[in-house]
Amino acid sequence: MELTTLYRPVGPDELVLIEQSGWKKFPPRKPDQPIFYPVMNEAYAIQISVEWNVPAYGSGFVTKFAVNSDFLKRYNIENVGGEIHNELWVPAEELDEFNDNIIGLIEITQSYGHTR
Repeated sequence: MELTTLYRPVGPDELVLIEQSGWKKFPPRKPDQPIFYPVMNEAYAIQISVEWNVPAYGSGFVTKFAVNSDFLKRYNIENVGGEIHNELWVPAEELDEFNDNIIGLIEITQSYGHTR
């Protein structure tokens, strides 16, 4: 099975829910969050953590995880700005299936601000 490495910047509350899952899945989206946005590279995830999550929540974390590449073929890579700003747009109702296609554990690679 071929795997694709993705990254996800998260705040402290989301990180607690990931930890409670045994580091195996991302929590359901809130009603005002119709899309789950994993990003394609760590540099972009770091940028979001530093520029958005730390100011909003006091801390930010970059997570890294692997997903079955065949499953990901259903999603287009969306560029939302500069060269590094590539992400996938996963509809919230597909997040359970997305989580089922994570292989291994979700890891923290970077932390910023007031860490745990």
